[in-house]
Amino acid sequence: MRSLLFVPADDPTKIDAALTCGADAVILDLEDSVAYENKAKARENVKAVIREHRQAGKEMPELIVRINALDEAEFNADMVALLDNPPEAFMLPKAEGPGCLDRMARHAGPIPVIAIAAETPRGVLTLPAFAEKVPANLLALTWGAEDLSARLGAATNRDEYGHLTDPYRLARSLCLFTARAANVDPIDTVFVRYTDTEALAQECAAAFRDGFTGKLAIHPDQVPIINQAFTPTSEQIERARAIIEAFESKPGAGMVSVDGRIYDRPHLLRSQRLLRKAKRYGLI
Repeated sequence: MRSLLFVPADDPTKIDAALTCGADAVILDLEDSVAYENKAKARENVKAVIREHRQAGKEMPELIVRINALDEAEFNADMVALLDNPPEAFMLPKAEGPGCLDRMARHAGPIPVIAIAAETPRGVLTLPAFAEKVPANLLALTWGAEDLSARLGAATNRDEYGHLTDPYRLARSLCLFTARAANVDPIDTVFVRYTDTEALAQECAAAFRDGFTGKLAIHPDQVPIINQAFTPTSEQIERARAIIEAFESKPGAGMVSVDGRIYDRPHLLRSQRLLRKAKRYGLI
């Protein structure tokens, strides 16, 4: 999944717009974007959207539901409302270590979970534990700069140039390392200045460069920018093919030369991963 768009689950108009904007996944949010007095209404909306989506036989976008955190009173109500007809995956906020995924499995069985694993200081410190014994229901890892900065009592999470400051760069890096070690997708966090399309494109390009597979979005206008950034280009595809073909032509070789440049086994693995992504998005 390249683009995962949050939408408040208590707003049918925004839900309709989200479902048709081209996002790979729509995250129907029952947590932060829904006021307490609207939680029950939001659950009914989610149930209706999932039911209609399945009856229509639609495959895209995938439907994910961000539930309330495990220790919040609304969590049990979310489970009661949704388990008879669950979404493709749940998104669990404020996850603090793999034990949270075990608790989710006791409630939701094998339904996949995207864990927001760095929204609290303890979440950051326990993030690497997800790679030590990977929960069977872990689908992907992401992180949250906004909640984390609030928990840290920070004035902001970005410097005067708009770049993430050191505490949040650490959380981002730990998310990436842990997800790759656990063999699940690393998904980059939201970019809240949704009208600043140039800065969003730059941040997406950096995330793709570093190894993230997608990015969370908070507005439909962000979706095409994210999709473009995380979709391999024709040049990248052709380079990956050339590297793979060079290794195939020399079985057992530890390195090969392509267009005057030396490539070794890590480049081969990177090229294979890029072609799998290209196939996933119908580019080859």
